[in-house]
Amino acid sequence: MTKRCFLALVLASSVCLTAYAQAPNSSYINMGAACSELPTHAQLQSALAAARAQSNGGFNLDMWGTIVNRDGVVCAVAFTGGNRGSQWPGSRVISAQKANTANAFSLPQLSLSTANLYSAVQPGGSLFGLQASNPVDTFVAYGGDPNSYGQVNDPMVGGRIGGVNVFGGGLALYNAKGQLLGAVGVSGDSSCADHNIAWRTRHTLKLDYVPAGVSGDSTRPDNIVYDITSPAGFMIGVSAGGWGHPVCSAAAKTIAAELPMIP
Repeated sequence: MTKRCFLALVLASSVCLTAYAQAPNSSYINMGAACSELPTHAQLQSALAAARAQSNGGFNLDMWGTIVNRDGVVCAVAFTGGNRGSQWPGSRVISAQKANTANAFSLPQLSLSTANLYSAVQPGGSLFGLQASNPVDTFVAYGGDPNSYGQVNDPMVGGRIGGVNVFGGGLALYNAKGQLLGAVGVSGDSSCADHNIAWRTRHTLKLDYVPAGVSGDSTRPDNIVYDITSPAGFMIGVSAGGWGHPVCSAAAKTIAAELPMIP
């Protein structure tokens, strides 16, 4: 190889490596006013901690919470424990997935919680395959300094996280004008407890002016639905309405039926 060819190869490799190193930035936006109508990190952390402190029918574990805007951009990430290791580390990204899912599959006139999607994505369900769509952006999910996870400067903030999660813990956010602003996702306990905590968090943030849903309860339109039974001859349970979620505990089921009603 001549010296000229060698230099050309080095320069080409440098350009490729630079482009690869900058690739994650393509997932981020200029925040500006993107999150101006949504809760701050401090507001999310406070509401999440208050919800986690109540009885939720789970294991009484600490939680992760994430808020995204209507474009799926992460606006805030928080946790309730003493440090980032006080909650399941894997639940940080799951909470963001849940927020992304609730936002991505809700509309100004209809809210679908992540709990509502469980049965619909099972084999034979009306939305089978949905869970494999919209993959997580791994650069956004796992980039940056772990010391910043759950802080104001969490590396996910400003990025479009993506991802689809189909069990309890994700809820769309509607303001008093009925505008759909984004969603909140909560993770760190049983999926049923996650739903209850997310619901209480949203209520505290006063972003629960939900227009309609599939729960069958007009006072809690996007509430978790417990209508799965196991008919004779079926390997798995079947949801009577098509939007059911498994029961994690009797306590969680009872609590869900008594969650704050929408305004």
